[in-house]
Amino acid sequence: MAGTGESSRSWERETVPMVMTIVSPMLAQRDVYSLLLVSPWCYRALLSVSTIWEVLDLHEMTKAGERLRSALLLEQYQLVKKINLEFAQVEDEHFILLKGQIQGKVLQGLQHLNLNGCQKISDEGIEAITSCCPQLREFYLYWNVRLTNVGITHIVRNCRELRSLNLSGCKNISDHSLHLIADNYQKLQDLDITRCIKLTDRGLQQILLKCSLLQRLNLYALSSLTDAAYKKIACLSHLTFLDLCGAQNLTDEGLSCIAGCKNLSYLNLTWCVRVTDVGVVATAEGCRSLELLSLYGIVGVTDACLEALSKFCSNSLMTLDVNGCVGIKKRSREHLLQLFPLLRCFKVHS
Repeated sequence: MAGTGESSRSWERETVPMVMTIVSPMLAQRDVYSLLLVSPWCYRALLSVSTIWEVLDLHEMTKAGERLRSALLLEQYQLVKKINLEFAQVEDEHFILLKGQIQGKVLQGLQHLNLNGCQKISDEGIEAITSCCPQLREFYLYWNVRLTNVGITHIVRNCRELRSLNLSGCKNISDHSLHLIADNYQKLQDLDITRCIKLTDRGLQQILLKCSLLQRLNLYALSSLTDAAYKKIACLSHLTFLDLCGAQNLTDEGLSCIAGCKNLSYLNLTWCVRVTDVGVVATAEGCRSLELLSLYGIVGVTDACLEALSKFCSNSLMTLDVNGCVGIKKRSREHLLQLFPLLRCFKVHS
């Protein structure tokens, strides 16, 4: 019996912590917290796995602001690299208090901050949190209607290393913000300005001329932009992702210029109602690595554009949405598969 007891203790001290250490990186952070309570041995083993504590996930949590401040006082979170507060309960005062409480290296190595849906954060909160994160590379601010040009000023002053910026739905920023971004982030790789309704051609042109390393650009639902800006997208030789859904003023001339982005693999032209076969044929000839293309709702395209796409993109195209394209007569699944044997998805929009 004594041997059995010793074996049990050995299992608890050695085997269980070892197993927990292996599986913990694959678990949600909340599950890891539960594992801390399994035994003292598990607790010590999990604390020693530094990669677990590089991520602080508080998304959708109540009282997330208080939880964040408490967590950052713990030793294991001193080198946190990623914080997720998406749709969590957090307000300006939490970041202001946090700025006053943290010391040393806390947040100095933070690279990823997700504040998507945090609508109680204003320019004041943005100033407080960004002043603590000089190495931030990815910043997500989707649906922050309190953010203004003042907040963007704080961001560009405090975070010089940004490579990815999501401002989708931040409807109170203007061209001035785009000028700030263009002047300070020439190495920016990913920009989302979906539904930023105050933006004009002039602001976007600055981004396209100065942020030449952009790989992803989301211009979804910016219906006021025109070819004056769209033509300059051709400056982005590294671009792989472009969403122009709802670009009502995009013409074949503008799209033919965009076709110069030869590395495009994702192109959303949904409801680009002025586009015809001319623009799509130019796209097919120029962008021969397309994997996704949506022509949803464009009545000016015909079977001729599919023939061009088949000729130049049949070896790459896996998603093609031609629903609502009444000018395309042969758009059944069977016809499309004959032209594009790699197709797996026929519908981008539900």
